[in-house]
Amino acid sequence: MSPNPFTTFIFYIFITCAIIIIAYTCNFYYLAFLSGRRKENQDTISIGEPTVTIHLPIYNEKYVTKRLINSVCDLDYPKEKMCIMVLDDSDDNTTEQIAELVENYKGKGFDISHVRRGTRQGYKAGALKYAMKYTKSEFVAIFDADFIPPKWYLKRAIPYFAKPNIGFVQCRWGHVNENYSALTQAQALSLDFHFLVEQRAKSNSHLFMNFNGTAGIWRKECIEDSGGWHTATLVEDLDLSYRAQMKGWKCLFIPDIVVNAELPVQMNGAKRQQFRWAKGSIQCAIKLLGGILLKRKITIDAKLQAFVQLTRHIVFPLMLIQFLALPILLASNVNLYIVSFLPVVTLVTYVAMGPGAYLFIIRNMYDKNRKEKAIAMPYLIIYSMGMAVNNTIAVIDAMVGKKSEFLRTPKYGIVKNTDDWRTKAYNLPFSKTTLLELFFGIYGIMAILIAIYSRNPIWVPIIALQTMGFLYIACMSFSHTRFKRGNSKIDNTKTKEETMADIIHKLAVAGIVAIICFGAYLAYTGYQNDVYPMDLSIGLFDRIMASSEPKTIMTDINAIKGYLPAEGNPVWIFPTDTTNFTRIQADLDVMFASAEKISVVPRDSSAFHTGMMDVSLRAKIIQKQIMDIVPYMYASVSNILFASIWIAVIIGIFAILKRKKQSLEAFDKSEGV
Repeated sequence: MSPNPFTTFIFYIFITCAIIIIAYTCNFYYLAFLSGRRKENQDTISIGEPTVTIHLPIYNEKYVTKRLINSVCDLDYPKEKMCIMVLDDSDDNTTEQIAELVENYKGKGFDISHVRRGTRQGYKAGALKYAMKYTKSEFVAIFDADFIPPKWYLKRAIPYFAKPNIGFVQCRWGHVNENYSALTQAQALSLDFHFLVEQRAKSNSHLFMNFNGTAGIWRKECIEDSGGWHTATLVEDLDLSYRAQMKGWKCLFIPDIVVNAELPVQMNGAKRQQFRWAKGSIQCAIKLLGGILLKRKITIDAKLQAFVQLTRHIVFPLMLIQFLALPILLASNVNLYIVSFLPVVTLVTYVAMGPGAYLFIIRNMYDKNRKEKAIAMPYLIIYSMGMAVNNTIAVIDAMVGKKSEFLRTPKYGIVKNTDDWRTKAYNLPFSKTTLLELFFGIYGIMAILIAIYSRNPIWVPIIALQTMGFLYIACMSFSHTRFKRGNSKIDNTKTKEETMADIIHKLAVAGIVAIICFGAYLAYTGYQNDVYPMDLSIGLFDRIMASSEPKTIMTDINAIKGYLPAEGNPVWIFPTDTTNFTRIQADLDVMFASAEKISVVPRDSSAFHTGMMDVSLRAKIIQKQIMDIVPYMYASVSNILFASIWIAVIIGIFAILKRKKQSLEAFDKSEGV
């Protein structure tokens, strides 16, 4: 039975997404093969102790600033060859902390300066660009506020610049709080995949690789030759590193030099970081891909890998499209097991992205803690699936050219599992994407029911995995939210404003949850009353076509007539007479009359066989009409109107929360919090 034009269109969209996702996934496995096949060239030549300037870009990092500056000043390198520039754009008491630390280390003979621009223009990239005006050394090392460089860092990393064409060296990130929670374990494993698979493979194979923004060293000449730091994208590191390689500079990844850092412990902070990386990558793709693809000196393999890295976040919107399309195909009773090669492509997509291959990669990546990393694999899968909404919005923002502020990821100085961040400043509230994550979670639950009722249980695990991801991200976003950034009193006694903020926040969250639950209930009852009877009717038609008992057929026809509306046409976009329930009911009456006539005809007569063939043919035609109707039952005018009102109410609550949050931030500033 051929699907209608609507489901045919959905089918081709679905399969196109599957093919593209497979291509990106296979590329990751190709890089895994390269990283395992080729070993790093660890040969280094001493180049003495050249001058190094260390840039420390900081914005409101009062919990980690002291740790960073202390570790940098503890580096085993001659003081006269090392200049430290603390690039402070803070607007809270982080500035006072930095000033005190800088004065202390100046008194100990360090060449350290506290750089204040007086503006946040350009954000981190702007601070680095400003600092380059006053940088006189041969090399520039960069550390973000949450990093803890080891004492021997410079002496081990500098020798990799022995060749004059090496523009930058990127070192591996470690994780000081990896085992703090399932969230940090998932992020740690994801970053390890990036460094030990992607970065290692690209470095060893002379492919385009990116600078990761921190825990690396640049040759100053390379920065200047490549055009310096640009502020047009959210990922200035990726932008500059690709421009440098387009100019012919080479780069190295050193997996043996590990610089520990603090992973985000709050879900809303992790989402902010992922959003920035996803949007920035697409911005760089728009900015740089044309030049990369047209440059003759760049190899085909390097061009391909550059294209994949810059555009790989489009996988997230493709995943969402598939997630939306699958239940529509199932509800339309498209036979996914015989129509073209859809099941094969879809299942291969998810098997390729499944844990089996990743566990094999983990086995080759780690020598000691393979078991712990393997245990974290389910966390990463659910975390990655759930991030699809957040990263899809980032991709769309970048593609439409929407400008946004560089929003840093808050860090709280979390090292031990017993450390607590919930009472500290910088806590982020849940964002508007949480609404969409809840929507997709509820949609996924409905999709699971559709898969079960349509007798397609093989799809349930696939849908359930993504649904778990959306609900996990949404629930953690709510759970990790503190509407107020922190208590204004040292003794943690709440002010009236803070108490009122908590009350408003709790009431708002309760209201949103209640509205969502009410919407889910209405969606369920709508499916039960409108769509489920259609599915039952389709199943009865299958039984009619397989039956040779006229009386059973008559009983089934009566049941179908009861399931279907007596009149109306649910197809409100270009309606046709074939989807008019009045006509379908009339056709069922004719079909019932035919079955009634042949019920008194001898079974071995030609009239009986002819009559049964006629009934079966009519059943097939009407079943096809009902299958064409099903998708429009979901997208009825009333459903669209209700969904619009439902979403508008929740967005309105978010707007109220945002307005209240802004007033509280103004109160914080007036109180000096």
